[in-house]
Amino acid sequence: MNTLLKFRQTIPLSLYIHLPWCVRKCPYCDFNSHEHRGDDFRDRDYIAVLVRDLEFELPRIWGRPVQSVFIGGGTPSLFSIAAMNDLMGALRERLNLHPDTEVTLEANPGTAEAEKFRAFREAGINRLSIGVQSFDDRHLKRLGRIHDSREADAAIGMAREAGFEDINIDIMYGLPEQTVEDAVNDIQRTTDYGLTHISWYQLTLEPNTVFYADPPELPDNDSTWEMQQQGQQLLSAGGYPQYEVSAYAQKNNRCLHNVNYWQFGDYLGIGAGAHGKLTDVAGGTVRRYTRHRIPERYMALAGNESVITGDRQLSREDIALEFMMNALRLVEGFETSLFFERTGLPLRTVSPQLEQAEQQGLIEWDIKKIRPTERGRRYLNDLLQLFNV
Repeated sequence: MNTLLKFRQTIPLSLYIHLPWCVRKCPYCDFNSHEHRGDDFRDRDYIAVLVRDLEFELPRIWGRPVQSVFIGGGTPSLFSIAAMNDLMGALRERLNLHPDTEVTLEANPGTAEAEKFRAFREAGINRLSIGVQSFDDRHLKRLGRIHDSREADAAIGMAREAGFEDINIDIMYGLPEQTVEDAVNDIQRTTDYGLTHISWYQLTLEPNTVFYADPPELPDNDSTWEMQQQGQQLLSAGGYPQYEVSAYAQKNNRCLHNVNYWQFGDYLGIGAGAHGKLTDVAGGTVRRYTRHRIPERYMALAGNESVITGDRQLSREDIALEFMMNALRLVEGFETSLFFERTGLPLRTVSPQLEQAEQQGLIEWDIKKIRPTERGRRYLNDLLQLFNV
């Protein structure tokens, strides 16, 4: 049996809320998303169920401040103004939220409405993440997106006019039939908007997707590496230094919610298919859990223990591996003290792996800090595999 972990302080807590419906499922998407069918889309009913689910979880987090909220999907911007007001009001009534708590909503250009964006901002949502993916209409069509570049531009304008100062754009590279020039043009156009944050990541073919079952022809490794190199240079020159594998931000505009994930913080997850991780500081354990994926089943069961489909206590080995899988994604790495703070384990638990990684030129470390080298970032999977023992 595992010895109980020893924690000296409470772990930071975030909240993730999953809204699982989309207008259309994209062929590359492996998230828990489902096409909604017009008139049967009762968004306020789903919000009422979310609130019931949250109330069921409150005893596990009672009194803990929530440092960030992320409303993801699916396509949360499909939800009505009334539904989002219901949700934000319920969160303020039940959680320890600071008025300036980061609250992010995912939005797709094809569902953007100026009136909605203004109302969402007034409801207390202060960060918008817009899933553009590309500004090239050819690539958008190949990706199965429901918007075009004109609508992407309009959505960004609407977000600014609605009062959002903190805006992220999602952009992908390594797309079917994409050239290096195409990818560079996308990044140049993205930086030209001067928004606060850019998430730029390579398209991968994930299991249980249309693209995985019927793979499109993607650019070769040399081309995608060139896209990455040129894109990162443009992002840096445009005032967006990289701080994580796929995250680039202007000064003081990093996504606090995602940083909490990468630093192995806690998060409560509610909604169909949501995952969570919670640390019991007094009990010396860390648990992960998942909820029912099918929206109808989730809505029928939310509010009691039967909504949980997976609940397991992490072993010491699991905890050490998961911490490293997250923290080594950060360009600046992490303070050595953070390992003990977030895992309850002494750093010597992973000393042999750290020494091996250093010998292979994958990390730099000393008594204060551990960080991946440029080689370690390029061969991140190899670096992480060292900790999978």
